[in-house]
Amino acid sequence: MNRFFLLLIAFCFSISVVGQIQLTWQDLSDVTFEIDYNEIYEINFLKPTFGQNALQYDNQRIQITGYFLDIAADGGVLLLSKNPMSSCFFCGTAGPETVMELNFNKKQNFQTDQVITVTGILQINQMDVDHFNYILNNATVELSQ
Repeated sequence: MNRFFLLLIAFCFSISVVGQIQLTWQDLSDVTFEIDYNEIYEINFLKPTFGQNALQYDNQRIQITGYFLDIAADGGVLLLSKNPMSSCFFCGTAGPETVMELNFNKKQNFQTDQVITVTGILQINQMDVDHFNYILNNATVELSQ
């Protein structure tokens, strides 16, 4: 009876631990970009083509760690970045695959460059130029030490 109880506890614990895929930024680097003219905005954008390694995570519950960025200063555009603000995608030292748009379940207040670990459903965005290539929906957060 005790063995059954221990197996049941181990099974329940393993379900909660593997409820998401732990990703690194390297896992999301399987993407190339080409310049594509956008008729709505009348400018060129970088159009992504995702490889199978990146596409396998689309609509999956994932967890990833990075630097928090609030680029709108009003909480309107919250991002997770592979790099701190001083060397992020917007400064020209990294590519668009190194940032992820965050859609939290609850309003969050973090400091720029605070290291956080987020969990949520990854959406790979190939077409909508009004959003980032990687979007994390239903995001929750754990603060890194």
